[in-house]
Amino acid sequence: MASPYVTFNREQWKSLRASTPLTISDDELACLQGVNEKISMDEVSEVYLPLSRLLNLHVGATQELHQGTHTFLGIQDAKVPFIIGIAGSVAVGKSTTARILQTLLSRWPNHPKVELVTTDGFLYPNRVLEERGIMKRKGFPESYDLRRFLHFLSEIKSGEPEVSAPVYSHLVYDIVPDQWQTVRQPDILIVEGLNVLQPPRDKSLSELFVSDFFDFSIYVDAKEQDIFQWYVERFKVLRQTAFSNPASYFRRYASLSDEEAVEVATGIWKEINEINLRKNILPTRVRARLILEKGQDHSVQRVKLRRL
Repeated sequence: MASPYVTFNREQWKSLRASTPLTISDDELACLQGVNEKISMDEVSEVYLPLSRLLNLHVGATQELHQGTHTFLGIQDAKVPFIIGIAGSVAVGKSTTARILQTLLSRWPNHPKVELVTTDGFLYPNRVLEERGIMKRKGFPESYDLRRFLHFLSEIKSGEPEVSAPVYSHLVYDIVPDQWQTVRQPDILIVEGLNVLQPPRDKSLSELFVSDFFDFSIYVDAKEQDIFQWYVERFKVLRQTAFSNPASYFRRYASLSDEEAVEVATGIWKEINEINLRKNILPTRVRARLILEKGQDHSVQRVKLRRL
């Protein structure tokens, strides 16, 4: 059966950069990388620059289409952001992908204002998750306040001057009361999260998908065994960093030995993340416009772009 995607190896993809300038420094890249990730400048120039060029072309075409429609109708509506959705497993590197793209896209002259929102802010507070008995299913589709998330995206696409999203703290592992991220009519909004390509399960809530608001979607992919290994290695590193903070929800893990850390991380992966990946996240890969396929060393080896 013919694939709906065109597949590019690394050499083929990097040639599509054309003359796009490298607008990111080594110091900036170091700040954008996630825990235990090693993204090289070659990776940026060979993978993310061509992708930023593709996205820039899409944004430009969409801006022209909106302008043409407004001219035809004789109206002057508020600016409507171009929305990019980025999905993928825990520990696959989607947050780093989102931050690198945010930085690169903000350097293009026709869309300098690029905002990034993660779906963590739309998780139900721990209190609600505990009341519903789904605390161990945090990150599963049912753990998100879908109504609030859809309302947020609807206001963004309606061109509202200011739209606020709740703030989530990975340190305390919960929504932060009375704190908000305010989005003010960006040129581009990147929405990053585990299940952003997930169709609704409860038809009584809405006929809309979250992805209905996306102008472009990306799935960050890798072999399950590699993601599991990255998750365990990240967990081990966090013992000396975030977990060691007295305010951390995971403070109890800070003193674990290497062997104990591997055992605990493996248990969490098997009980939660593996199930979520197989049941909810991975099945949405085919809905993405573009797929970044990573190798064991975290570098992107292949890119799949959906045919128009």
